[in-house]
Amino acid sequence: MIMSSSASALSSSSFSSQFRVPPISHLSQSLFSLSSHQSHNTHQKLFFSSKPNSILELVLANEWSEEVENELKTSHPRLNHETVIYVLKKLDKDPEKASSFFNWVSEKTRFQPSSSIYSIMLRILGSKETMKQFWITLRKMKEQGFYLDEETYVTILGVFKKAKMASDAAALTHFYNRMLEENAVDEKVKSVVEVALRSEWSDEVEKHLGELKIVLSDNFVLRALKELRGCPSKALRFFNWAGQCKGFKHNTITYNAAARVLGQSDSIEEFWGIVEEMKTAGHDMDIDTYIKISRLFQKNYMLNDAVKLYEFMMDGPFKPSEQDCSLLLRKISSSNKPDLDLVFRVSKKYEASGNFLSKVVYDGIHRSLTSVGKFDEAGKIMEVMKNAGYEPDNITYSQLIFGLCKAGRFEEACKVLEEMEASGCVPDIKTWTILIQGYCRANEVSEAMICFAKMIEKNCEPDADLLDVLIDGLFKQKKLEGAYELLVQLVSNFRLRPWQATYKKLIERLLGTMKFEEALKLLRLMKKQNHPPFPDPFVQYISKFGSVEDAQEFLKALTVKEYPSSSAYLHIFESFFKEGRHSEAKDLLYKCPHHIRKHADICKLFGSAA
Repeated sequence: MIMSSSASALSSSSFSSQFRVPPISHLSQSLFSLSSHQSHNTHQKLFFSSKPNSILELVLANEWSEEVENELKTSHPRLNHETVIYVLKKLDKDPEKASSFFNWVSEKTRFQPSSSIYSIMLRILGSKETMKQFWITLRKMKEQGFYLDEETYVTILGVFKKAKMASDAAALTHFYNRMLEENAVDEKVKSVVEVALRSEWSDEVEKHLGELKIVLSDNFVLRALKELRGCPSKALRFFNWAGQCKGFKHNTITYNAAARVLGQSDSIEEFWGIVEEMKTAGHDMDIDTYIKISRLFQKNYMLNDAVKLYEFMMDGPFKPSEQDCSLLLRKISSSNKPDLDLVFRVSKKYEASGNFLSKVVYDGIHRSLTSVGKFDEAGKIMEVMKNAGYEPDNITYSQLIFGLCKAGRFEEACKVLEEMEASGCVPDIKTWTILIQGYCRANEVSEAMICFAKMIEKNCEPDADLLDVLIDGLFKQKKLEGAYELLVQLVSNFRLRPWQATYKKLIERLLGTMKFEEALKLLRLMKKQNHPPFPDPFVQYISKFGSVEDAQEFLKALTVKEYPSSSAYLHIFESFFKEGRHSEAKDLLYKCPHHIRKHADICKLFGSAA
């Protein structure tokens, strides 16, 4: 047993004081209350207030109707920018209801949608089922003087292509390109950007800007800020200058736009300055801005800033979701040296905002503890989880196994598998993969293969991920033949479909050691499993070392048709010529089908070489 002997006697309050995890003593009572509240709401009208969550609850709990619209209008006749974004982001899995809410707020109230709200709405509607609403919304966006930004266009285009919506993808691209022409950054915005970038900011720059006689609007400021995002310090100077101009006042929309531009590593002080200024001015960061900046911070491992931003948002009305909390904890735990103080700050803020620590949040804490080798503490948090009603599952045990393998404690990691089975939790393929990968990373490939054999005995079938792990381990010990045989056996015995990347690296290594037949067999397997062809390393090998017969076998293996394409033949011929092997090229030409010999490009190639 990995947990300490005192774990079972540990109360949640003593754990909280020792490890700074919030107390969880009333969880069962709170869960009962929550369950009763949810059941009650399914058949009784919700009490409504002006708070964002109350608006959201009203929309979520009822079918859209005139009654809902009237209650919204009566209780909160004027919705602000941040609230509309918050509700739409929460409705992103319900396009019909999101569309109804958007249409109501933009057509039946005095609310004016911004470009960012239109972008969110388009992302929500970008699917086969809601194409009609998508195009209506896109046209409405254009009519109101907004343009489709590049990020939104690329995101939606990717969705269309993945869903094989070729005609809609083409129409969207046409619309976007035409919009770029019609709504290209106008001359005034261009002039502002040119003046701002020409030299260091000064009174002279501001004088030139004043001489441009700009009529400032939210949309104008947003477009200028986007054009200046590559130089955040000057974007901030422009933002400050605009705020001092007569007749213009910054609002939520422009403050959020400035925050997005400044949320970078080289302008982090300016970012926090604008956040504080926004708060002082009575504006809130909208949830879409938060998500984008937080993801950027996490991507760049600016984890302290990501946690600080999370705390800032949890203190406001537009709180991040449980998923946002879980993703942040996961990112902290995946860093090279997880900072436990950051972990506990996130979990403490999450619970302090009225939430109960869920299984995913507990997992985030547990993952961080195991990652830094705090196994006694990890055992204690597992006990607290149990007391809270969450039994350890494959995720929990896998995290513990990962940490033990990372610490080189493989014997204890193996015992965790026994614990799992004894408690009725059957190790799944991911759990086995983590243990086997731990052995491979420690260059204990023999032990990894023993574990793999045990896994097969327990009727747990391998997948492409595990195969890739084992092949990398065998590469590490220069056991290329073993890696090849393993892949062939697993494809044959388990109908496993290896990743394309696994095939590629194995083929390259086989050809690098002159094992042409083996590599060719893998190419045939790739073709049989509908992977794209992988000709380049074969062409390079054949042109240097291969025979005409090798070239013929390769060309045959490359295609599902009777004959390969003329471009495949041309590639081989050109490679032979490049290596100075003209006779082999001519021998291959004589054995080619008639239509290949008469192909214009091939005739030209041989004619010039004659």
